[in-house]
Amino acid sequence: MKMIVAVLRPSRLEAVKDALSAIGVEGMTVSEVQGYGRQKGHTEIYRGAEYAISFVPKIKIETVVASDQCEAAIEEIKKAAQTGRMGDGKIFVLPVEFALRIRTEEADDAAL
Repeated sequence: MKMIVAVLRPSRLEAVKDALSAIGVEGMTVSEVQGYGRQKGHTEIYRGAEYAISFVPKIKIETVVASDQCEAAIEEIKKAAQTGRMGDGKIFVLPVEFALRIRTEEADDAAL
């Protein structure tokens, strides 16, 4: 099993959710986060004054998939999230040693 963590533009959340649902990924956790990468934030003008915004709002999606489904999920996230502009986000993949569905006590792939 693999955990996929994707940090994306908030506007791309629905497209990514739909793309993952289409390939059978059933669950995900979504968090509103802030951060910056190479773009180092941005500036905004409010009432004539310019303000530096150091942290950019992003969406963090976490989902666990079977190992054989990982590459397809990464590809779908990449296609749905990509705009071609700086700040599109990042995808991280981590190994998952064990998963347990508490209600039924199903383990590993059956718990997904």
